Amino acid sequence: MSSLAEKYPDEVKAILAKYPPEHKRSAVMPLLYLAQRDGGGYITKAAMEDVAQIVGISVSDVAAVVGFYSLYHDKPAGKYRIQVCTDVACALRGADKFVEELCDNLGIKIGETTPDGLVTVEEVKCLAACNHAPVFQVQTPDGLTYHQDMDIKATLELIEQWRKEAK
Repeated sequence: MSSLAEKYPDEVKAILAKYPPEHKRSAVMPLLYLAQRDGGGYITKAAMEDVAQIVGISVSDVAAVVGFYSLYHDKPAGKYRIQVCTDVACALRGADKFVEELCDNLGIKIGETTPDGLVTVEEVKCLAACNHAPVFQVQTPDGLTYHQDMDIKATLELIEQWRKEAK
């Protein structure tokens, strides 16, 4: 397998050009985005090693960035990654119950993917819409969408729409 720098030399060069050489570690996030795109929606251990080598930091430091931000992933998931905010304010507005009921309806646990491979449900912290909880973001290969003031019925209808589109 080739490295990111070998597969995407122009993109890596363009990303690094945005930062002074002594601060190239600042390029870690856009390089991770490139690695995730290349990895089909998640960042492999080999890609983390590539990014670490390119920016001159440890693989542990790169993995810490992946683990901290909800838009980076180190495991494959469904085509639709539903990330429900369960921070304290959202939990007080029913987010904990919402995510539990959603998973029950889908027949999965938090962090799992539906048997058809379409939907993964995850918990995240703070989507900056506490007053609109339950709130979740949906990540797909096409981008990111936000859904606020959701209930189970509307969410299951949305998932059913995705299933129809997938056929």
